[in-house]
Amino acid sequence: MHFPTLAVRFVRAVGLPVAAAAAAAAAVIVALSCLAPHGGTGNAAEADAARHGSAAAPSADTVELKASQLGSIRIGPITDHEFVYRKPAVGIIDFNQDLNVQVFTPYQGRIIQTYADLGDLVKKGQVLFTIESADFLAAQSNLIATAAGLEQTSSALQRGTRLYAAHGINQNDYETAVANQQSAEGALKAARGAVAIFGKTPGEIDRIVARRQVEPALIIKSPISGRITARNAAPGLLEQPGSVPAPYSVADLRTKWMVANVTESDSPLYRPGQPIRAAVMAYPGRVFEGTVSTLGRSLDPNTHRIVVRCEVADPNDELIAGMLASFAIQVHDPVHSLAIPVNGVVRNGDGSFAAWITTDRRRFTQRIVKLGEPLDGQYPVVGGLQRGELVVTDGAVFVSNILYAPPSD
Repeated sequence: MHFPTLAVRFVRAVGLPVAAAAAAAAAVIVALSCLAPHGGTGNAAEADAARHGSAAAPSADTVELKASQLGSIRIGPITDHEFVYRKPAVGIIDFNQDLNVQVFTPYQGRIIQTYADLGDLVKKGQVLFTIESADFLAAQSNLIATAAGLEQTSSALQRGTRLYAAHGINQNDYETAVANQQSAEGALKAARGAVAIFGKTPGEIDRIVARRQVEPALIIKSPISGRITARNAAPGLLEQPGSVPAPYSVADLRTKWMVANVTESDSPLYRPGQPIRAAVMAYPGRVFEGTVSTLGRSLDPNTHRIVVRCEVADPNDELIAGMLASFAIQVHDPVHSLAIPVNGVVRNGDGSFAAWITTDRRRFTQRIVKLGEPLDGQYPVVGGLQRGELVVTDGAVFVSNILYAPPSD
């Protein structure tokens, strides 16, 4: 197209004078030059394309990432998560005192020999120590005497029965023989009970009676299976029944106590039977599980804390009394909710939270969301997100930085 020729034709058609024609021609040329695209050619289709492209420009809260930038983020769907709310506490490991038995001698005596050392594993019925007890010797002597007396009265009763049948004795003599027999039987029963107090079984008592010989040492056995947690016994020491410290203490170590001290304000949250998780420095990454067994009913006046005692299984005897432990006590039932990782959320300057949504894993749109308190690296979603929506799960801050401070080329 030649602009000067077109302008002259336009002027002649409207019948303008020559001087005016020149001015009009110049104006037409300027107007046409403004409409023409760069390069000297253009058409209506190109103009429409330019208008449509301007209308499809990205919105202010949308970011399109390059392929090289996608490696800095992670994308995943919104799913359900179980939130288990626990309260932290600090405490110590202790023996299960309900299963920690102090072994005393039943009667006064002097220790003859010991058979177990501190830390030894013992079985129920295993000998711990022996003592020389005058009471034990007296009980055995009385047992032997009453057994002999029973044999004598039994023989007399047999003779009296035969004589009474043959009218060799009167009824009074016969009844006396019967009474003596019954008295001897009662005395023997009592004597056997006295010896049984010292830990002797019926079979062992029968052997004492059969041999007519006393045992010089009283044997003290472990009442349970476990580990020796304290030893105060030594040969030659005189022991009294119930006198502390006990010669031995034996603990069943299959369970331990975890004793925590919790704040007064949190005390209404705890109940017996609540699950607990505990960790100790000796076993990094290990979690020991148990339940709350007992709640203290009084506060420490100095710290205003209450004792919470938990019982935890320790079948391999790995926990040692006195270890420091960190506790996490579950104070509420688990809650199921939609969740988003904490790294998938950005906190705005106005205090609101935003997540980045995508449908094609390339363009990301910022959306304001409502969240609950974070737990275990996850936020519970209260509003703003739907199950299955694709979001940035790690690197939300990276995407926000591109939106507000895009990198310079």
